[in-house]
Amino acid sequence: MSGPIIRPYGDTTGDGMVQLSFTLPVPHDKLAEGAAVQLANKMGMDPALVVHAKAMGPDFTFFVVYGRVAHLVDLDKVEVLERDYPLLSPKEANLVIRKGLRRRLVVVGACIGNDAHTVGIDAILNVKGFAGEKGLEYYRELKVVNLGAQVAVPELVTRAKQERADAVLVSQVVTQREAHLLGAKEMAAAFRESYDEEHRPLLVVGGPRFHESMAPDLGVDRVFSRGTTPGEVASYLVHALVSQRKGVLVHAS
Repeated sequence: MSGPIIRPYGDTTGDGMVQLSFTLPVPHDKLAEGAAVQLANKMGMDPALVVHAKAMGPDFTFFVVYGRVAHLVDLDKVEVLERDYPLLSPKEANLVIRKGLRRRLVVVGACIGNDAHTVGIDAILNVKGFAGEKGLEYYRELKVVNLGAQVAVPELVTRAKQERADAVLVSQVVTQREAHLLGAKEMAAAFRESYDEEHRPLLVVGGPRFHESMAPDLGVDRVFSRGTTPGEVASYLVHALVSQRKGVLVHAS
């Protein structure tokens, strides 16, 4: 039996209306707006209406186009990566680490390469945290080393060895020319070359343009995408580094 079939919602239920934004390398004029409509039509929007157009310098125009699509979504065929570990409170996570490791769990974090956007890594690591949750520095049984922005991969590997890191967290926000993917792959390759697999730290990357399913292709252990909270990251680290490896039973509240 097939699952529910849905259509996009705009003004009324099931009307198929969607809104799309993009930039074309043309000056802002009537020809540019016609080009935007043509592109939207080729993408399946019919009719398509330019509801916003703004010049981005002399040679580019940014558009917002609104229109109807005929495409349907079968919810039974949507693929998602479900969380496979329990969410723990800071108290629960500290207890599992203390019981399983009998020492503090060491986490080294950084933005690598030319990436200077520390908002993401700071939201996960700093005490102030994100979305109402305290960052990893708040956890008594975690030792957090935040290296900040524009850290070279060799420097990250060296520091991870010095700190005897259990896990390395890398945030990548810059995505031009697939910089986030290339950076993650370079980081993963460097750690796998510098460590034997048994002693390699857990490799975790995150950023708004990543998808959880990318981990195998990037060579890392876990990928976190937009909206990830510190509690989710802390719970994963405890699950992967303590519960699974040490056989500690976890009871989440």
